[in-house]
Amino acid sequence: MSQHHQASPTTIPSTGGKLIRWADYYDPLVSLFTLARRSKLRQATVDLARLQPGASVLEVGCGTGDVALLASAQVGASGSVVGIDPSPEMIAVARRKAEKTGRTVDFQSGVIEALAFADHTFDVVFSSLMMHHLPAEIKQRGLAEIARVLKPGGVLVIIDMKQARTHRERLVKTLMLHGAMGNGVQHLPPLLQAAGFTQVETGDTNLRMVGYVRAHTPA
Repeated sequence: MSQHHQASPTTIPSTGGKLIRWADYYDPLVSLFTLARRSKLRQATVDLARLQPGASVLEVGCGTGDVALLASAQVGASGSVVGIDPSPEMIAVARRKAEKTGRTVDFQSGVIEALAFADHTFDVVFSSLMMHHLPAEIKQRGLAEIARVLKPGGVLVIIDMKQARTHRERLVKTLMLHGAMGNGVQHLPPLLQAAGFTQVETGDTNLRMVGYVRAHTPA
């Protein structure tokens, strides 16, 4: 079993994916994209994992921390939540939110393709609206890393954009700076299976352009 040690807090890891620096504008942009249903989408994301008190949770590409903070409320004081993001600006906003809400979440710099955690550390891993920022190679490496750090029978929940099918959807994605996005969340199942996940399930959310994938590591 390989062991990965957490990176120093002063170290900012580099990533092969897209880095978002404009953290102060991220929440308003997501609210615009979701037609003011950002909170409902975040809650639906957490609900898909069916979290239990005491669970250990990781969110990759945590952004400003919404999902991780909601997860912290569900796992309680006996659980633990870590949120990682390669953008120090995002981590700074997430930490401010945690301080304001009183939630205990370990927000730290980190990249999906080289997770700084030991094998079989987490019960649940979340990825929300970030997979589309990753090139194919980094996406596959990241999914393999998630499989590594999940416990046997662990759960991965991915929320992301679907591939645009209509002119209106393509226009919205262009306005949201995602006009060049190719594949959508519905194309992830083969990558998950290649990374060793089982029970791969796809579905819709309360937003037409956003879907989910839920999968497990073998028990």
